[in-house]
Amino acid sequence: MEYRRLGNAGVKVSALSLGSWVTYGSQVDVAAAADMMAAAYDRGVNFFDNAENYAAGRSEEIMGAALKRLGWRRASYLVSTKFYWGLADGPNEKNTLNRKYLMQAIDGSLARLGLDYVDLVYCHRPDPDTPMEETVWAMSDIVASGRALYWGTSEWSAEQIRQAWEIADRRNLRKPQMEQPQYSLLFRDKVEKEFGRLYGDIGLGLTTWSPLASGVLSGKYANGIPDGSRLALPGYGWLKERYPEPVLRAAAALGPIARELGGTPAQLAIAWCARNPNVSTVITGASRPAQLEENLGALELVPKLTGEVMAIIDEAMAPAAAAMRD
Repeated sequence: MEYRRLGNAGVKVSALSLGSWVTYGSQVDVAAAADMMAAAYDRGVNFFDNAENYAAGRSEEIMGAALKRLGWRRASYLVSTKFYWGLADGPNEKNTLNRKYLMQAIDGSLARLGLDYVDLVYCHRPDPDTPMEETVWAMSDIVASGRALYWGTSEWSAEQIRQAWEIADRRNLRKPQMEQPQYSLLFRDKVEKEFGRLYGDIGLGLTTWSPLASGVLSGKYANGIPDGSRLALPGYGWLKERYPEPVLRAAAALGPIARELGGTPAQLAIAWCARNPNVSTVITGASRPAQLEENLGALELVPKLTGEVMAIIDEAMAPAAAAMRD
């Protein structure tokens, strides 16, 4: 396993990490979560991603129970959570980053995870209704209290991240350290263009999510939507709208390229993300041990992604990119 600094922070995260979105609470129970987390840990994975709203808090409970069962040294792994959507419908409990919500949210997540602190805590989305300074103060205070070690953002714009960083800099507060954007062969612009200056200017780290674009880049949907797949799950119809048929067909073009390199389409898509030097870690997901093993094998392909191979991949995915723009 390769370990990378989280932007300019001293802490290091494994190049590939394991997330719980969709799977924990809907596809994976405590026993299965513990088994897969153990398998990932044995392969060198040290970062496990979560969020307050995943499965309405159940995901954190499952991960917390799995961690208790595994009994690892706390210093040997990192856990994250994210706040914004909330778990209740009150005016100060939903779709907000106000101070009252954030201070209660961190305590709730720690209780569900069974931890004294989380390593990384994120503002899961920007909040246009709360002054940025209030959110920055609250997140800085959470870190100062020891309930989290680093704070960052998820799916914020470069302008919003810079604004938060500059407020923290002026006020001598803890600065946002990392961003968690979607990044894959189908979603590239934010990481590769919009954030370009932030890597050098403020030392932004990236913990990217959905390298397989919800499984689309694995090739599993080339001939339709199989039962049990993410696009077939209740409540995920929006994914079908995001990835029209032309995208699914174009994604199948990764198959021959991956086989030529000695891997699978999923491994190629994950390796492509990990090849980016600005990516601190690629968050992967798995509902089965075999899927986890396949994902972790992606690191073997990274050295094979030469400039020539990258150009071939770009050409193969051009129709999918055009379909996404349309």
